[in-house]
Amino acid sequence: QVQLVESGGGLVQPGGSLRLSCAASGSIFSINAMGWYRQAPGKQRELVARISRGGSTNYADSVKGRFTISRDNAKNTVYLQMNRLEADDTAIYYCNADITIRAIYTERNYWGQGTQVTVSS
Repeated sequence: QVQLVESGGGLVQPGGSLRLSCAASGSIFSINAMGWYRQAPGKQRELVARISRGGSTNYADSVKGRFTISRDNAKNTVYLQMNRLEADDTAIYYCNADITIRAIYTERNYWGQGTQVTVSS
């Protein structure tokens, strides 16, 4: 069994910053790519940023230059530093990871439950 638990969401004013964290726990053998997605009301879930085990990153055009994704492989944790937040960044942010579980040794994709980010004055 694997769990992804997000933290760090909340209410912030436009131009402000937040840092999201997502920790993976359970019977983990290895974690490949990790990432953050978001879903705003009435919209489809979209990729925000993704990072490989080796540290290669890719970002949605809308967040380039404002958001930074990073990870700590020793802690099975991925982070999303969000700066210069805008109202359009308001959404539920979901953690995602490709994880191989001990015993079955098959990589599967997992989602966290999400954390709300609201940007408003």
